[in-house]
Amino acid sequence: MSDVRHVLVLPDRDAAEEVAEELADRFGVTEEPQLVRDALAGEDDAEDAQWLVVVEDPAGRLDPGALDEFAAEYEGWLEKP
Repeated sequence: MSDVRHVLVLPDRDAAEEVAEELADRFGVTEEPQLVRDALAGEDDAEDAQWLVVVEDPAGRLDPGALDEFAAEYEGWLEKP
C-alpha cells in the first residue's frame, strides 16, 4: 500500500495551528503535521493566504470523511486527492 497524504485547507494560520495540535488528540496522529502557507494565485496580500496542514498517513488508517468534518469545524476542508 502506498503512503497516504491528507491535505487539510484552513482559512488562516491560527486555525491551521489549532488543527495540527488537535490531530494528535482526536485522530492519534503521531507524526507532526506539516503547516504550509498557500498564497492564493495572483494574490500578493498575505491576508488572503490559506494554510495547508499536511498529514502523513502511512498506514492509511485515517478516515477522509472524518478529517473533512474535522476541518469544517475550523471553516476548512479536506483537499480531494
